[in-house]
Amino acid sequence: MSYQLNHLPKRTSKPRNNGITLALDKGYSIRQAEDFCEVAAEYTDIVKLGWGTSLVTNKLSEKLDVYKSYDIPVYFGGTLFEAFMLRDQLDEYVKLLQDHNVSYLEVSNGTIWLSDKRKNDIIKDLSKDFVVLSEVGSKNPDDIMPPYKWVKMINAELESGAWKVICEARESGTVGVFRPNGEIRSGLIDEIADQIPVEQLIFEAPRKEQQCWFIKKFGTNVNLGNIEPAEVISVETLRLGLRSDTLFDFYTVDEEEIKSLNPDSKHNGSKNIL
Repeated sequence: MSYQLNHLPKRTSKPRNNGITLALDKGYSIRQAEDFCEVAAEYTDIVKLGWGTSLVTNKLSEKLDVYKSYDIPVYFGGTLFEAFMLRDQLDEYVKLLQDHNVSYLEVSNGTIWLSDKRKNDIIKDLSKDFVVLSEVGSKNPDDIMPPYKWVKMINAELESGAWKVICEARESGTVGVFRPNGEIRSGLIDEIADQIPVEQLIFEAPRKEQQCWFIKKFGTNVNLGNIEPAEVISVETLRLGLRSDTLFDFYTVDEEEIKSLNPDSKHNGSKNIL
């Protein structure tokens, strides 16, 4: 950070175990990846090459080298894993990762049918050689799982060896932990967070209002996924209270100071750094 500003919340430093920002690369060129990393590598913990884009990306190895040069782990989207599984080609998928020296992978079943047992067996097996992120939640907006099932599946996948479990939202933010209109299923999130440490979860939150909600609820160092590369810097400002949406959420002042800074504020009492 170029200048010293008092009373900023304490961010974890890379390599992070929590406070993760997972960026979604939907088809960047090598030059775009370089420009992105030059600006935002400090705030980007993982990059996902969305769905099956890695299979049709020209000069894929060269682009992976860009991210590697900035110490940013990359993995291929869960839909590509599902595409290989659908064709009974899991071994070929593993070879693809090995050929490209990709050490992270996502195990998901948001589109295909994959039994819980089979999914957990795959996580257990692949976690011996890879850092596994599993994903819970359907990409079908009509497939609404009750909270207890989310909790059960997340716990089972963590026990099977998943490093983090991603809570599904897609790049649109309209499924999984969100309703079709983008509204947060807050009761579901409360139920999950009540029984599972939030540090073990990554919440997909592509929209600003969704990012704000999670940051306000769980603090600066909540794990967020499916962040547009162009929005990584913006997300970091939300985490630090450097954008109006969270300006008063991470700064310790008394009520009179708040009123002097923001006469229209309806705030009652002081705010504490989270």
